[in-house]
Amino acid sequence: MRTFEELLLSNKGWAREMQERKADFFTEQTRGQNPEILWIGCSDSRVSPDQITQTRPGELFIHRNIANLVHEDDDNLASVVQFAVETLRVRHVVVCGHYGCGGIEAALEGNTEGPIDKWLENARQVERDHAEELKHQTDHRKRVNRLVELNVRDQLVRLSKFGPIRAAHERGDELWLHGMVYDLRDGLISELLTIGGDDAAAPPPVPETVLAS
Repeated sequence: MRTFEELLLSNKGWAREMQERKADFFTEQTRGQNPEILWIGCSDSRVSPDQITQTRPGELFIHRNIANLVHEDDDNLASVVQFAVETLRVRHVVVCGHYGCGGIEAALEGNTEGPIDKWLENARQVERDHAEELKHQTDHRKRVNRLVELNVRDQLVRLSKFGPIRAAHERGDELWLHGMVYDLRDGLISELLTIGGDDAAAPPPVPETVLAS
């Protein structure tokens, strides 16, 4: 684990490396951003979007929270979505969960309290909505990971109802919503479902599991 001082030293090394690769890199950064993707992911420290996708500064517009949840009354997320869709004109919006998510497991176990207990209500609602399927999964780890997938699907549905996204689809703008899941075991991302194009208004199907075991 790095100390705080090592973080600052690493920053200097990174800045030097970026300038060596491209002399005008930081000059370009000051001219603004033009990302094509809004990424909504989990706050888990092992799942850094720019690291797992090898993207550079300016290529992803990122919002993260515990268990990659979409709350309709979350002004932070609503502002991010509005800015990304209306100002940055992103073409893709990603909701990415990850297997072994601690937030999803906590929602399943129901032993949280305080602010995080209120925050995880969306995940518990996903569990209730898919109780018929989940009750047949007796293995705890597999149950958590299936809920991870179902949670991505249901949060993407919630997101599709946000005003800026609905307006973009009604205008016929090219805006695609992608539900994805990251596997900590091998570092790979799998796509679960996509909303957009002619199917933007149709309810998305419940995705098949993509986890091998």
